[in-house]
Amino acid sequence: MKTGKLIVLTGPSGVGKGTLVKQLQDKHTQLKVSISATTRQPRPGEIDGKDYLFWSRDVFTRAIAEGKLLEWAEYAGNYYGTPLQSVQASLEQGETILLEIEVVGAKTVKKLFPQAFLIFILPPSLSELEVRLRGRGPLAESMLQERLDRAREELAQAPSFDLQIVNDDLQQALKVLEQGIFGWES
Repeated sequence: MKTGKLIVLTGPSGVGKGTLVKQLQDKHTQLKVSISATTRQPRPGEIDGKDYLFWSRDVFTRAIAEGKLLEWAEYAGNYYGTPLQSVQASLEQGETILLEIEVVGAKTVKKLFPQAFLIFILPPSLSELEVRLRGRGPLAESMLQERLDRAREELAQAPSFDLQIVNDDLQQALKVLEQGIFGWES
């Protein structure tokens, strides 16, 4: 059986990764998106098992200790990670699987799966990223600055990824993303 394709999508918080993934899912039902686990609280409208696996800190740290995560990182005081078993099963079934994860996790995945295709989503500018982060809802100024500082660090790593896409026009970014994932010229 043919081994599947592993695609990793990353970039700073607020860059539009989730929006791009949703658009991809709507257009390409054959694309399987891995559901990440997190210890953060659900945002309004998020559903456990659909948007994220919302785990307690105890459950998450046990999964780390037992080697049940492909990658994991702590971000803004919460853990995020990818359950390993579901990714392995999808790849063994020949599926194209997409991980939407943090930059640190993307680098870990590349070490474990050198054939993974890593895509970095960039904002048009840091000032636009700040506008997007503020638009998400109430965020303490210190937390906003922490996210912007982290974004600067992450953006410096973008050149080491297989493909970089500036998300300044959603439909154009989606088109470039599709070309990267599926090799399309459309």
